[in-house]
Amino acid sequence: MTTTGSTKAASTAAPAPAPAPAATARELGLAHYAARGVLEYVLARHGATFAQQIALRAAINADAPQTPDELVAQVQGALKADPAGIRAVFDELLAKELLVADGEHLRPTEAGRELFAAVAAETAPISARVWGGIPAEDLAAAGRVLALVTERADAELAALTA
Repeated sequence: MTTTGSTKAASTAAPAPAPAPAATARELGLAHYAARGVLEYVLARHGATFAQQIALRAAINADAPQTPDELVAQVQGALKADPAGIRAVFDELLAKELLVADGEHLRPTEAGRELFAAVAAETAPISARVWGGIPAEDLAAAGRVLALVTERADAELAALTA
């Protein structure tokens, strides 16, 4: 009987990777908080909070000038937080001169835009390392799952608070 290289190749081949565990609420939450932890670390170096960043983003990304009530509604949709707490965040941004009242609207100041841009610039390479190399089909599947979880959780929250 002759010996072939296939026997040796089979014995030195790396074992097949273990299948990935199914996503659970815990894993989804841990991923969220891991990514948020990175953002909060960067924000803290700039003297800002996560809620302030979300509120500032709403003002910066608005297509048209927004009233405080409109901005509170947008941020509440994102953070699922109490409107009074969100109003306090907008008051903080006004006090820091990151937002300014312009009649009945709030608009970002140059300092607010600069802070937002600085945080985005610092987190972009980190995000690229975190998200880089994930196959497009995996990202698409994750996107579908997360959209469904968000939809269902929003419906449950609406029912609880009705």
